[in-house]
This record gives sequence, C-alpha cells and structure tokens, in this order.
Amino acid sequence: MLAFDNAVVNKKKTLVIDIDPQANASQILARTVDLDHIDKTIVDGINEEDLSICITPIMENLDLIACDTSFRSFSNYVIANFEDEKEQIMVLEKLLEPIKENYETIFIDVPPTISAYSDNAMAASDYSIIAFQTQEESLDGIGKYVGYQKFMINNYDIDLEVISIIACMLEPDDDLDKSVLSEAMDLYGSAVSKNIVNFQKRLKRYSREGISLKKYRNGNYDQWDYRAHEPFIKILAELESRRKIFEE
Repeated sequence: MLAFDNAVVNKKKTLVIDIDPQANASQILARTVDLDHIDKTIVDGINEEDLSICITPIMENLDLIACDTSFRSFSNYVIANFEDEKEQIMVLEKLLEPIKENYETIFIDVPPTISAYSDNAMAASDYSIIAFQTQEESLDGIGKYVGYQKFMINNYDIDLEVISIIACMLEPDDDLDKSVLSEAMDLYGSAVSKNIVNFQKRLKRYSREGISLKKYRNGNYDQWDYRAHEPFIKILAELESRRKIFEE
C-alpha cells in the first residue's frame, strides 16, 4: 500500500523488493494489474548477480522484484557462498547498488522473522518501518526486533534507524486494541506513528483482488477507495518528514 500510494499519488519512482518466500506482496501487486505470470524473480537476480534482470514493471512509477517459494533456500545460499558473516548480510546491499539511482524510494518487504532475510534487508536499508497488530505477541515482537536491530548496528557497523512503528488493522472500538496501542506509545514514545491503519473491509478485498484507487473524470477519487488509502498517504508524508529530521 505504501509503495502503491508513493507511486500513484505522490508520483515517485518506486521499487518493491519482495524477499518473503510467501510472496504476498508479489501476488497482490500482480493481481493489481491482472498479471498472470512473472518471468523472473529475485532468485534469478541473485543467481546471475544482477537484479536488473528480474525487475517487473507494474504500473507507471512502480516496479517489482518478485519472490516465490524457491527463495526459501536463501539462507543456505549465503552460508555456502560466503564464509565471512559480514559478507553474508551484505548480499542484497551489493546487488542493489547498481540500480539504486533509478528510484526515489525502495521498499523491501521481509517475513516477520529474524533470519538471513531480515539481516540482508537491514544491511541494505537506511530506515526500518515496524508494523504491528495490537496483540500481546506482536507488541513483544517490536521489542525483540528493535533489540536485534541494535545488535546488527553494533556488530556489523550498519547505518540504520527505526523511522516509524505503525499499528495496523485495529478495531477502533475494541478496548484491548486501544490498551495495547497505548502501551506501545508508552514504551516507544514518538516512534509510534499517530497514523493508524484501522481494519477496513476494502483493505481485506485488496489482498484478494489487488489494489485499486478509482478516479472519476472530475478528478475526485472513489470515496471508499480513498478512505482505505488515506492512512497510508498520511504515513508517507510522516515518513518523509521524519527522514528530513534524521538527515538534518
């Protein structure tokens, strides 16, 4: 959603790199443009040591490096090909270098586990966005992820900041959701975004049918589509503001 709105609403050249073998991001973006088949995935790019060969154009300003279940062997690949631990976490960073200048924003989608995937994403990124659901396990996960990110920074000398912690799929009237969100704000302060992604059936539908943002001839967006996109548009503005503060 962030990548879609960054490309479509903000008109910024955007790349999504899916390194989750479940490939949910790849599937949803493919459905968005009725794309039945993706010829090459990140597995091909890594094997050929050239990510440019596996870039799939999705729409104007939005490209995808897709993933599939064959990427589950990535951990074995880095161990077999690189003896040094620093080299093992820098595989994606090195492959990204030649194509970085082609994009204003690159989003790397990772599985919700600490693994070779997250290690490589951290080493390749300037910032991390932590999404969490208002459940006790997810709240605990934030602490574990932040702690592990600090470990990566200290041990491998990578430059990485948590730019935002975002609560997702809240039920606005649920007392438990409110309580867990309040606890997250107490623990992590202003790092927790004030822009919350509440549960909406339209978002659930996007997962099944692909993302849409219908625009009428008068220039207005469909109100229900826009309502689903609005929190993500606001999050993008917040991320840009925070990025400028970090750089200053």
